[in-house]
Amino acid sequence: MLRLIGRVIQPGQAEGEALVSSAPVGFLGGVDPDTGIVIEAGHPLVGQCVAGKVLVFPTGKGSTVGSYTLYRLATRGLAPCALINARSEAIVAVGAIMAEIPMLDQVDISLFHSGDHVRINGEEILVG
Repeated sequence: MLRLIGRVIQPGQAEGEALVSSAPVGFLGGVDPDTGIVIEAGHPLVGQCVAGKVLVFPTGKGSTVGSYTLYRLATRGLAPCALINARSEAIVAVGAIMAEIPMLDQVDISLFHSGDHVRINGEEILVG
């Protein structure tokens, strides 16, 4: 089992299957708020659902409304159970805080693969 430490953006505990993207994720226009499915054309995760996953991606992108989109996903039970970034940015961080989704950054995301079992407890990440 791999043990990593990240910087806590939104504290919490979570456990689930990793969904890993090599590309930044934008929630406004990138993830359908009614289904949780990635809809951004050409994105590595297009067609996949983020609901209940530990979403691992380099950083966020896009409009500030992306924060609300992440919150909206959470109110519908369609949000990721946790977020892990190489480098956080304000839009995703604010969305994670509003939606109370555990979020960590300053993590080497190259160590994750989609399908990995991931457990988050505060700053600690267990993979495997």
